[in-house]
Order: sequence, then structure tokens, then C-alpha cells
Amino acid sequence: MNKLLYYLTFASALGSGLLSGVFFAFSAFVMTALARLSVDQGISVMQAINTTILKSLFILIFFGATLLAIILGIASVIKLSTAGAAYVFIGSLLIIVGVFLVTILFNVPLNETLVSVISGSAEGSRVWKAYLVGWMPWNHIRTISSIAALACFIIALRKW
Repeated sequence: MNKLLYYLTFASALGSGLLSGVFFAFSAFVMTALARLSVDQGISVMQAINTTILKSLFILIFFGATLLAIILGIASVIKLSTAGAAYVFIGSLLIIVGVFLVTILFNVPLNETLVSVISGSAEGSRVWKAYLVGWMPWNHIRTISSIAALACFIIALRKW
């Protein structure tokens, strides 16, 4: 059982690292670059990104990391007295709350609103400005949460 938890924690560290890289890229430069484009171009590119990401390996990693976090969160509560379990629990919570729930509750609705607008329209311009202002803080939370989860899983690996 301990060996299985070790490998699941290792997989969670990898998933967290991959997620943090994607989220960091958007926070560090992708959204800034999109904001510099014309409104029409920014909307079109982000709509293309949102459509493409749903059909990419990212979705498997996103949902896989979430599923592993749920499994490891439960296992860490069962083995709470075991060295490393607290780090696994915290890392799991960070993925479930700071990545999964933030994405579902905040980023996805903003993405869905953006999909529904037509670039070049007055509404599109209004929605794009609100999108840039609203989407970025939630992405920063996902970035920080996934990096912190990665750190927790790495520490747990040393203790499992």
C-alpha cells in the first residue's frame, strides 16, 4: 500500500507540475500578449485556445490530477499519522479547491461567455475587457495552487 501511495504521489507531483506550467505561461505572458492584440484578434485567438485545449492532452492531465488528488486526499486522511500524509492532504486540497473548483466555478464560465460573443461587435469589446480583468486573478490562483501542490507532493515523496 505504501508503495502504491508513493507512486500515486509521484504521479500527482508530475500532474501538478504540468498544470502549473500551463497556468504559469498564461499568467506570465500569454494573456499579456493577447491583451496587446486588437479586440477582434484577442477574442478569436482565445476562442481558438479554449476550443483546442478541450481536445488536448491537457484535459486528461487536468482531470487525472484531480482524480488522483481525491484518491490521495482520502488515503492521507486514513493514514494521517504516517509521515508525509499531511503534505499529501494539503497538496490534494490545493488541486481540488485551488485548481479544479476555481477552474469550474470561475474560469470556465468566463470562457463560455467569451465563446458566445462575436468578435467585432460592441458586446465583444465589452466582454473582452471584462474577460481580461476577471480571468487573470483566477488563473493566478490556479498557478499558485498548482505550484504549492507540487511542492507539497515533493515533500511528501521524501517522507512517504
